[in-house]
Amino acid sequence: MNVQWRKSTHSSGVDDQHCVELGRFASGAGIGVRDSKDPGGGHLILSVAQFADLIEQVKQDRVR
Repeated sequence: MNVQWRKSTHSSGVDDQHCVELGRFASGAGIGVRDSKDPGGGHLILSVAQFADLIEQVKQDRVR
C-alpha cells in the first residue's frame, strides 16, 4: 500500500523530539500516525472518528 506521509507543521528541526507524520490510508481504512524520526519503525492506524477524538483530547490538554 502506497501511503503519502505528511510531516506535522509543529515538527521542526533536527533537535525536535516530537516529530509526527500523518498518512491517509485507502478510503475507510483510517489515518496513520508515525514517528518521522523512525519511519520504518511502524505506525498506528486510527479510524477517522478515533483520530478526531485524539485531536480533541490534544486541544483540551492545551487549555489546562
